[in-house]
Amino acid sequence: MREIEVSKITDVVEKLCIDANNHLPGDVKCAIENCRACEDGEIACGILDNIIENYNIADRENVPICQDTGMACVFLEIGQDVHIVGGDLTDAINEGVRRGYDKGYLRKSVVKDPVRRGNTGDNTPAMIYTEIVPGENIKITLGPKGFGSENMSAVRMFKPSAGLQGIKDFIIETVEAAGPNPCPPIVIGVGIGGTFDKAALLAKKAIMRPLDVRNPDPYYADLEKEMLEKVNELGIGPQGFGGKTTAIGLNIETLPTHIAGMPCAININCHVTRHKTEVL
Repeated sequence: MREIEVSKITDVVEKLCIDANNHLPGDVKCAIENCRACEDGEIACGILDNIIENYNIADRENVPICQDTGMACVFLEIGQDVHIVGGDLTDAINEGVRRGYDKGYLRKSVVKDPVRRGNTGDNTPAMIYTEIVPGENIKITLGPKGFGSENMSAVRMFKPSAGLQGIKDFIIETVEAAGPNPCPPIVIGVGIGGTFDKAALLAKKAIMRPLDVRNPDPYYADLEKEMLEKVNELGIGPQGFGGKTTAIGLNIETLPTHIAGMPCAININCHVTRHKTEVL
């Protein structure tokens, strides 16, 4: 049994909050740059050039890529042979978010109550997702999630009779309805299976997967490729001004489900698809 002090978790979360907001992952940069090389419209090319310049400035100056520094979504893979000591895990994560958003001069966007509102003032609480896995480590992934894109996400409880075509149509329908609102080019996470809530979690986990890593099942890997091409044929383009690049990536995650259902969730993220990971 390995013991890990909660103070170490706080330190890591603080660091990840700043790093994730200031530095775009390499796979996302590469996807954007590859799309820029394929664009031929003057406006689309200009917008992608501005996006590239923006994240290069953020890297160089160590400042946020986007003014919406999002809600802190914290994914924990906790080894079953780990004993967390020295305090409460949730408190430790929230303290890390509190420090990170303060130290990094990051915008605080969380309200105390969904209806009555009122800013919490420190971007807490974090949205925390835990998974118990083999081993004696804790893998922490932090993904700041902006809501211009989150608001464009959707979930639908399909009957099995809807088939694969129902899912394909749902993806296209959701992206079309989103239009320019999520700051395209976008990343699309698709979750299929499980239950109502699990499908949504799968979709959010899908956008955290590197864009150069395909689903290990060739059936879904082919579907990712097909649907990314179909989305880009919509012509919404960068910032909605038209072009070949409506999305830079589409990832699908699946789980077994009930014989009577086929849940499907779509989580949309803007081109600033931020996530950083550290292992303790």
